[in-house]
Amino acid sequence: MLKYLVIQLADDAASYCHYENVSKGVQFISVENLKTAIRFGMVENLNIQFIYPKRALPDGYAEIIETIDHTKIIPCAAPNSKSADIVVCNSIEEIEGYNFDKEQIVILRIYRSEVNELPRIYDLLKGKCARLNVVLRDVEKFSEGDFEDYKSLLAQLGNKVTTSLIEGGNAQLNLLTDRLVLNTMNNCNAGDEVVAIMPNGKFYPCAGFYYDNPNEDFGDLMRGVQIKKRQLFKLSYAPICRHCDAYHCRRCAWLNRKTTLEVNTPSHEQCVVAHLERNESGRILSSIREACEYEPETTIPEIDYLDPFEKRKEW
Repeated sequence: MLKYLVIQLADDAASYCHYENVSKGVQFISVENLKTAIRFGMVENLNIQFIYPKRALPDGYAEIIETIDHTKIIPCAAPNSKSADIVVCNSIEEIEGYNFDKEQIVILRIYRSEVNELPRIYDLLKGKCARLNVVLRDVEKFSEGDFEDYKSLLAQLGNKVTTSLIEGGNAQLNLLTDRLVLNTMNNCNAGDEVVAIMPNGKFYPCAGFYYDNPNEDFGDLMRGVQIKKRQLFKLSYAPICRHCDAYHCRRCAWLNRKTTLEVNTPSHEQCVVAHLERNESGRILSSIREACEYEPETTIPEIDYLDPFEKRKEW
């Protein structure tokens, strides 16, 4: 059942996930489509997220947007980024040069070659934002050597997060703290609970599918949402993911299709990275349990694998 509607305000609106915005167009969603999309969200009782470009919106758009409760996702380079609920930064340089609001959530999209900067960035943003979400822009290119480096990096971050949590600080970092409070999958769920309306007035599971092929739409504002083989976007139809307890993993359907040609099947790289994060979260949880002498409701048991596909014979 749909829960979220993402409204992309322009072709060049910010990417806040694994996909890259490869559009060369500058088309804004029309006023008519914007109003119709909002009405669709209201009728379906959906949570609405507006995705902004770096450019200023045309006159009148802001007033239309404010007619409904919503979340603003805005690139930090945009002129109105201070009004964002979620700010998107596409580089270390952008995040270093931005003056964040303590109530804002920050998305940092970085390449695997930049992950060693994360402990410093974590310290830089501590107390300056509500939460830091890190998106690895090229997770599908991780090598075995990259996995080892990432494991060491997560240990450094884990020590910082553990200290902050024990001291009572706010240490929300999606890579490590989400799994501490999850007992079930909490993924992106594009195509199942989430659908995106693009400037052409058509629906897609997410913007990544639009950029891959704008003709491969899943309905429009006139016909409604018509996602082909919708069951494949559900967790129950994901043979690997439904046996996994890396509950914080985005389980990105777009990245799945890019790497395995199946929206319900993740790549080896995506699974290993998620399990390295899961295991470090387990270490953090054990440290908190020992230091604070309490029994958290969440459990993260030790495992002997990093890719659940290796345990397929046990399913």
